[in-house]
Amino acid sequence: MAGDAVTERGNWGSKMAFIFAASGSAIGLGSIWRFPLYVGRHGGAVFVLTYIIAVIFIGFTVMLAELAIGRHTQSNPVGAYKFIKPNSQWKLLGYLGVVTGVFILSYYSVIAGWAAGYLYKTVIGAFRHLGAMGGAETWATSDRIFKKFAADPLQMIICLFVIIFLTSFVISRGVKSGIERWSKILMPFLFALIVFLAIRALTLPGAGKGLAFFLNPDFSKMTPAVILNAVGQAFFSLSLGMGTMLTYGSYISKKDNLVTSAGWVCFSTTLIAVLAGFIIFPTLFATPGLSPETFEAETGLMFQVLPITISKLPGGYVFGILFFILLLIAALTSTISMLEVPTAFLVDERKWSRKKAAVIIGIVAFFFGIPAALSNGGVKILTKWNLMVRMDQVFGTIALAVGALLISIFVAYVWKAKNAAGEIMLGNTSFRIRPVWMFCIRFVAPVTILIVLVIIVYGLF
Repeated sequence: MAGDAVTERGNWGSKMAFIFAASGSAIGLGSIWRFPLYVGRHGGAVFVLTYIIAVIFIGFTVMLAELAIGRHTQSNPVGAYKFIKPNSQWKLLGYLGVVTGVFILSYYSVIAGWAAGYLYKTVIGAFRHLGAMGGAETWATSDRIFKKFAADPLQMIICLFVIIFLTSFVISRGVKSGIERWSKILMPFLFALIVFLAIRALTLPGAGKGLAFFLNPDFSKMTPAVILNAVGQAFFSLSLGMGTMLTYGSYISKKDNLVTSAGWVCFSTTLIAVLAGFIIFPTLFATPGLSPETFEAETGLMFQVLPITISKLPGGYVFGILFFILLLIAALTSTISMLEVPTAFLVDERKWSRKKAAVIIGIVAFFFGIPAALSNGGVKILTKWNLMVRMDQVFGTIALAVGALLISIFVAYVWKAKNAAGEIMLGNTSFRIRPVWMFCIRFVAPVTILIVLVIIVYGLF
């Protein structure tokens, strides 16, 4: 196999370890922050329904394809394509994943740093006075707090450093001692925390209206924009397109069932997103003066709205601390997976030690992240360019979509869907959904992703 010579690659100690780690990769700010935002902007429950359908038919299909490539080759994204199709340009798809992972890690860590900073602010009681305010004064104060925080260069760089340091530390520990160990700790805690917060939110006066908005679909609100954004959200929330699942798949035993593994990751990601909705919308409707329309596409809006909401709740101090702990954990489980992609590349292809690779890539991501950290008021020219949003458009949207499209084409027509199915059947000899999966990887996934990519690029330019 492609990675046999490298002893530092490691493997998962169990199937459950992989599920925890892969779920941690998929469950991040996309599920807890971005998903509720899109639900609020795109019709509530009708968006939720469309998102779930997209996860089943597109997200699951591409995820299973990535896992099959990874386990078959036991290598990183670059090595995997070289192994299946040697002396071809398909290795460039692997390089695209590695580069994309580094850049997404750099600016994603900035937002994760906001969660760390706001956890500290909540602990010291920085938002308690908001509860005594009302109307426009409350919003203006919260908005001012966030903008002052985001525009402080020193605070932004410190928060960015903390996230990169923690992420590099976990990755440097390896698969079993690092990713697997911390995923086993963080993921159950994350799930327990979000269930507790959801129960708390559902007990608020007026929560029923938020629950109805979130669960009762109004099909008159179904539009092309709802479908487009639901497909995009499903795709991006599952960490597909940059080789993360391919890399994680390379650590899976040949005896494990890839179908159920992918299924559990998709299920857990969707479950956490839905539970996040159970927190956000009942809380939102229980807070006078706020509505789903409040959730616009501003990068830091959750950090402006949530302190207001939490400050007006009974027990809001504890609720706020728990929420930002939740947000920080979700962010870290994702940054860990992002750093693993380039780390695995350097371990496999350049024969670096895991510690050296994790530290060097962490430093690179930190320095790439500094301009993004200073683009929210810290440096005028970077703010004017809206640099962090631009980085997300290029790497978090276009590059991921291109990656997923090419992965589906590679599996369906270069490696051949029947060969991928053969790999999948090593741990699941029945593979009853094989005809459906082969149809989806050949036609449904590439066509849908291509349409989404074209519309995204057209909208940007």
